[in-house]
Amino acid sequence: MTQSVDTILKERFSLDALYPIQQRVIDRVMNNQNALVVLPTGSGKSLCYQLPAAAMKTRRDKGITLVFSPLIALMEDQVYALKKRGIKAAYINSTLSREKRTQRYESLAQGKYELVYVTPERMDKPEFIDALSRVPGGVHLLAVDEAHCITKWGHDFRPAYQMVGEFRSFMGSPTTIALTATATRRVRDDIRTTLGLDDQTMPLFASGIDRPNLELGIVPVWDENDKVKRILETAQADPGTGIVYFSLIKDLERFADLLSQQTDRDRLAIYHGKLDPRQKKRIYQRFVDAQPSDGLMMLATNAFGMGVDKPDIRFVVHAQLPGSVEAYYQEIGRAGRDGKPSVCSLLYSQDDLAIQQQFVNWMNPSADLLMQASTYLQRCNHSDFDVDELREAIIHKNRGDRRAEYCLITLAKYGVVEPTGMNDRYRFVKPLRDEDLDPAQIDAKQKADLMRLLEMVKLTQSPDPRDFVLDYFELD
Repeated sequence: MTQSVDTILKERFSLDALYPIQQRVIDRVMNNQNALVVLPTGSGKSLCYQLPAAAMKTRRDKGITLVFSPLIALMEDQVYALKKRGIKAAYINSTLSREKRTQRYESLAQGKYELVYVTPERMDKPEFIDALSRVPGGVHLLAVDEAHCITKWGHDFRPAYQMVGEFRSFMGSPTTIALTATATRRVRDDIRTTLGLDDQTMPLFASGIDRPNLELGIVPVWDENDKVKRILETAQADPGTGIVYFSLIKDLERFADLLSQQTDRDRLAIYHGKLDPRQKKRIYQRFVDAQPSDGLMMLATNAFGMGVDKPDIRFVVHAQLPGSVEAYYQEIGRAGRDGKPSVCSLLYSQDDLAIQQQFVNWMNPSADLLMQASTYLQRCNHSDFDVDELREAIIHKNRGDRRAEYCLITLAKYGVVEPTGMNDRYRFVKPLRDEDLDPAQIDAKQKADLMRLLEMVKLTQSPDPRDFVLDYFELD
């Protein structure tokens, strides 16, 4: 690497050296060559584009790095961290006021940033296109984060990501780095194809997903009392901070009550998507600051964990079956980042399979229901709304029915609505078109989700879950 990159690494990122795989990726990117990066959660993927972004700006004094990220909260956290390091970074998303977005567009056009984070839906905004087209030096590096969102068969498909390849051509085909923690061979092929590349022009950089310090175990359980017993045994055998994952909020809260009857309530924390932002921030900070002697146990849904950079998580327990091997692997990857032994225990009850089957049905709302939701929101006579209002309008059932929630999530992926950034409220952006929806594709997606769930069930029956995961991702 050039001296300027070494200097930036030390002075801005406070690091003396890179991991070998980071070194290889950054060398390639700095030589204006593309890379597909598949690294476990917490292994330093972001540095693979953040460091070149700063170095390129220093070397050329023109151009920017554009980062596509689907996660608004995560991009905000990353921009905050980069600014603390003296790196000129910004995000542009729907949580900003119109005035603030306009200001950032102008700063973007003037080339004042080193990195700019946007959601892929921003590609549809004429004002964004205009600002980007005026950047001195243009886009010299394109980073596609959470790149698995490109594939229709992935566990987190985002339709706007399908446009990234075409948009890349519009920008003059800049050097491109695509990054994800979880990608099967099929997903990796889809990423390259969408970007207009192949395995020669975008080779794979992947570290082995096998982390010897993680003890993976599948534990059959028969009822709630058995689960409580196993959770407490794990926490007592591995003193320190841990996470216990649940699929449903109502089950999480019930187990919090059950566990508090047998352990100190002060050692329990609860985190899920329905908490208000201030609660989330306070609980998150308590978790990050927790000392091993605190014995803090975070009871959470999958709303917790993304972006958590805590090295000393000693155990991750899945009290209910995850929906896919990808989700399972990503969540256990939060344990033991300090390299010390950590336990990853999946408590398997066949009754929990029905929960994930219901999730698959909710996650794939029909074309008719999506169009009904879009039409209702278009006709609303007020500026914003939440999921409860939509549920009342199109479902007329209790809060446990989550079809309305997934309608909103799907409509947001199509750019029909966008979050306001205020108390889980959304605003209407544009109508849903008939051509946006393909009932056959929705059906195929639902079947693919069920097949991923079947793979998760196979994992629970495997004599060696570690070998099963390695074979699933075909990286070793």
